[in-house]
Amino acid sequence: MNKKRIIIIVILIIIVISTFSFDYFKERNRKGSLEINPANNSIERLESGLSVAKFEGDYLFEEFLENGGAISDYKLTEFIYQNILYQNAPLGGAIKAFGCSTISTQDDNDNYLFGRNFDWMNSEALIILSKPDIGYSSISTANLDFIASFSDIIKSLPDELKIQMALYAPLDGMNEKGLAVAVNMIEDEDIINQETDKPDLTTTTVVRLLLNKAATVDEAIELLKKYDVHSSMNLMVHFVLSDNTGKSVVVEYVNNEMQVIEDNVVTNFYLAEGEKYGIGTSQSKNRYQILKDTLEKNDRLSSNELKDALNSVSKHNYNDGTVTEWSIIYNKTTLEVEYYHRENYQKSFNFKII
Repeated sequence: MNKKRIIIIVILIIIVISTFSFDYFKERNRKGSLEINPANNSIERLESGLSVAKFEGDYLFEEFLENGGAISDYKLTEFIYQNILYQNAPLGGAIKAFGCSTISTQDDNDNYLFGRNFDWMNSEALIILSKPDIGYSSISTANLDFIASFSDIIKSLPDELKIQMALYAPLDGMNEKGLAVAVNMIEDEDIINQETDKPDLTTTTVVRLLLNKAATVDEAIELLKKYDVHSSMNLMVHFVLSDNTGKSVVVEYVNNEMQVIEDNVVTNFYLAEGEKYGIGTSQSKNRYQILKDTLEKNDRLSSNELKDALNSVSKHNYNDGTVTEWSIIYNKTTLEVEYYHRENYQKSFNFKII
């Protein structure tokens, strides 16, 4: 066999191996379970539309609280710009409504689980593992498109500043004590706008406060009573709270009065008895009933069964032009977290709060 022929055969073998490896990588990238441990103060892109970051240190949240918080998204943005970015704040923007589902359960190993779908449009999601100088470590999710609607500068910021900005805008999360928090929207013309002499918090800074400072549902409720709450983005919301004792509630504001309702399923309509009960989208009631029926058939779900439950109410089932941007399974006992992105329930990004 001459030298030229040998070279050709070697090249063909390399091409075959490379093609197989590339196809395997693509399949591995689409499916499977990936353990993620990002570097500190930097953003790592996991796939299109999903990134992760870790931040350890001071992002001035204690100073924010000491200064009375913020009565609006603009005031929150102003604080961030003046104290973190050292610039003048721009005027705020607005976003379209979003839908969500949450479900609380227990598995056969007595682990308490909390599942969460965030439904919107294709957007840039950022998962943040944070360890503040003061407060509990946590994992949370921010929608960078929401932040960009108020401040387009976030796209050009260095990673460390972008992360600090996003830490003020979580939509869900869990802390090292096993407290999970999520924001679900309610389609209603009313908004939350409490006006007493208490310090002020917007929707997303409520989530940050509870992740940093509350260990249980009861502690979270007592903390909320100390603040005036104001709707972010002029959207009515309710707050879902679930801890590692299995207690799960939804906190709603009816005529600016806080009401607490125990329930293991929450979607996008009022659950408080009275004049507002049931106000919300018909689709959200359908999702609520599906999840309730799931728990009625089996009051204990494994993480895989909980994933299937989230899939059963994800947006591909409704064809309404939106998508379930992320689904999360929080294990409130082991502090392990599984993320599924854009309804790909064959591939998870796994984290652990330390």
